[in-house]
Parts: sequence; structure tokens; C-alpha cells
Amino acid sequence: MTVGSRVVVIDNGGGLLKAGFGGDNDPIAVVPNCMAKPPGGNANSKKWLVADQLQAEDVDVTGMTLKRPIDRGYLINTEVQKEVWERVLCNLLQVDPTNSSLLLVEPLFNPPALQHATDELVFEEFGFNSLCVADGPSLVHLYEASRQPMLFRAQCSLVVDCGFSFTHASPVLQNFTLNYGVRRMDLGGKALTNYLKELVSYRSLNVMDETLLIDDAKEKLCFVSLDVPGDLHLARSAAFIICHRIYHIFNSSFHLFRVNV
Repeated sequence: MTVGSRVVVIDNGGGLLKAGFGGDNDPIAVVPNCMAKPPGGNANSKKWLVADQLQAEDVDVTGMTLKRPIDRGYLINTEVQKEVWERVLCNLLQVDPTNSSLLLVEPLFNPPALQHATDELVFEEFGFNSLCVADGPSLVHLYEASRQPMLFRAQCSLVVDCGFSFTHASPVLQNFTLNYGVRRMDLGGKALTNYLKELVSYRSLNVMDETLLIDDAKEKLCFVSLDVPGDLHLARSAAFIICHRIYHIFNSSFHLFRVNV
């Protein structure tokens, strides 16, 4: 990090946390926004793995107990969130919060009590110089308008944000989200992960407690089909298999495939 004040950007998602610096094209860290403890030991054990530690090559994530700071898009556990942010800021970004400002992305309609809890975490626990809170749709609109100004002459857009546990459809006019027009559906990526767990458990072995494994399989192997009959036909043809991953769980294994049209 260079000397001087920097703007830290955190997209605090329910499943993944994205963090980086203002002005960069891509986030520096994309890590699970949670803590996990391997099976065995007592509930008060301090051997919790945080954020990027869960992505290490030598870490066995089977049967882990998870603690998430975010539920349905809202902050419910500031202690867990503090641990995750501390790991990201100190180890991944290597930044001094007391010499930095924070741009934080939070969900729409965040209750005032949760906003106050976030403010305490930002200023009292980490000591950031300043805080700017923004909603995702406004930032997406602003980013796209700056990239393609000819396509945004009307300065309006509809942003669909499919998150971990909910989906927002938000109209944006001149970089401001029109709250009265926002529609929310409590359906997100977590529902797809749970459905995949049910499918694998029914056809192979019980993986209902293997959230991290199935989530990894979903992210790496699943895709949105634009031709369902054709993709189902290809899935039944071994000649078109391009990716084959084996996940080991307690001396057993299950196989997942991805096909390409």
C-alpha cells in the first residue's frame, strides 16, 4: 500500500465479501463472508477459520459449522463481521483503517438499528476516517453510465441484483434508486445451493450438511441453460464432458460434471 489515505471498497454480501481499493478495476479479495469450525471439539473452541482461510488448498471443509454475519441481506452478528473484516483488512488488503476511508455497499431498506450497528463497527472498532454508504443499484448504474455514455442518455435503468438470499429489481434515475419502485423477492443463490444439496443427497450420498462443498460445486460447474432440451441431451453424452470434479466426503466421493454446448 502506498503512503497516504486510501478509499477501501467493501461489498458486504451474504455469501461472498468483495474488497479492494477505489480506482482499481477488480477487487483484491473475494472471500466467504463467514467463519467455520471443523467438526469435533467444543462450541467455544477458538479454532475458527475466517474468510480466505476457508479457501486454502489444505483445508478440509467437510462437516464444518458455519457462522454468518449476514442473514437475508442484513447484518445480524457484528462479532463475526468484525472477525471477517479484520482478516480482510489486515491480511489481504494490508491497509490501516485509521488512515483510510470506507465505501460500503449495503442492501436497500436497511433498518436504522442495523445502520447504527454498522456505524459503530466502522468507526469505533476499526477507526475509519470516513464512511460512505451506497446501494448496489446506484453504483451499477453509475459504473455502466461512465463506461457507455451513449447508451445512457436517458439516465435511467433497471438493475436486477441477485444476491445470496434475495433478489432486488430496482429502477434507477440519474444515479438515484427510486425506492418506491423497488421490488424484492426472498430468493437467491442460497436456494439454488440448497436445491443442489437435495439433488445430490437423493441420487448419491447425504450432503445436506456440506454447504461449502456444494456451494463450490455450484459456482464452478453450474450454468444457466439457454437451451434446456439440448443441454440435457449433451449431459447424457460422455463425449461432451469438459470438466469433471470429484469431491471427497468422509472416505466417500461423489462426481459432478459440466458440459458445454
